[in-house]
Amino acid sequence: MDIKQIQELIRFVSKSGVNEVSLEQKDFKITIKTNQAQTIVNATIPAAQHAVLPAAAAPAPAAPVAPSAAAPVADTSNYITIKSPMIGTFYLSPTPEKPAFVNVGDEIQAGTVVCIIEAMKLFNEIESEVSGRIVKVLVQNASPVEYDQPLFLVEPV
Repeated sequence: MDIKQIQELIRFVSKSGVNEVSLEQKDFKITIKTNQAQTIVNATIPAAQHAVLPAAAAPAPAAPVAPSAAAPVADTSNYITIKSPMIGTFYLSPTPEKPAFVNVGDEIQAGTVVCIIEAMKLFNEIESEVSGRIVKVLVQNASPVEYDQPLFLVEPV
């Protein structure tokens, strides 16, 4: 695996929303762990190739890994994404003591409140524009979100 392939893999993993990817070949092992704030890369390579990695470790996509890592992405192609309409702080419930507006597996209708985004001390209820079943919550509670950032995956009904 060359440095360009590693850089491509890092870009792919950070964009795909996958939390962790490990790849092990005969003489090479790499683990990429992502958090929304950072990406951590651990690589073990033979001594002969070791000098190449630090020099160009910034960006490198991997063609051999992309097809195997692409399978989870392909599974989400039939889902609809609810995205953030604004910048702010994402909350799953109206107050910490109250239950979440929606949970994974819940059926929602267009107009159902799915979360709150706080922006400039205003709490904005975010309503779903689609009907379906919540498949995944993509953002952690009380996390900052950007405009157009995916918040939920919904399986249409």
